[in-house]
Amino acid sequence: MNSLNSPCYSVAMDLGVCQLRNFSISFLSSLLSAESSHVQPDKSSSGASVVAIDNKIEQAMDLVKSHLMYAVREEVEVLKEQIKELLERNSQLEQENTLLKTLASPEQMAQFQAQVQTGSPPAAPTAASAGTPNTATLTQPASHSSGPSA
Repeated sequence: MNSLNSPCYSVAMDLGVCQLRNFSISFLSSLLSAESSHVQPDKSSSGASVVAIDNKIEQAMDLVKSHLMYAVREEVEVLKEQIKELLERNSQLEQENTLLKTLASPEQMAQFQAQVQTGSPPAAPTAASAGTPNTATLTQPASHSSGPSA
């Protein structure tokens, strides 16, 4: 039995394929070792034996195909759900972006457009915001607490 730390279990699709592989191997082993109920090959006749083996191989291939199709359908459903979530998130971000654009002053929009064109990071706070505390002052009291946490 495989452990969950196996590289096979990194993605849901991989898990399905590993399970399918293990099931298919055990099924093929039992199928190839069992007597065929369709054809009773005569020990002297190799043609009937070949037909029996071909039938078993065809059954095994059909089984593998159906399990792979099931695994693919499951993965498609997962991906559809992820696409749905991403579309919802995209819509939410577009609405937020529109709101921020309407609330921004013309100077802020011009500054933003300049940053986008040059590819530079956002500018540091200007002298106009000197009345607001900076992040160093906000985090300073937190650095003085040295007691154990529960």
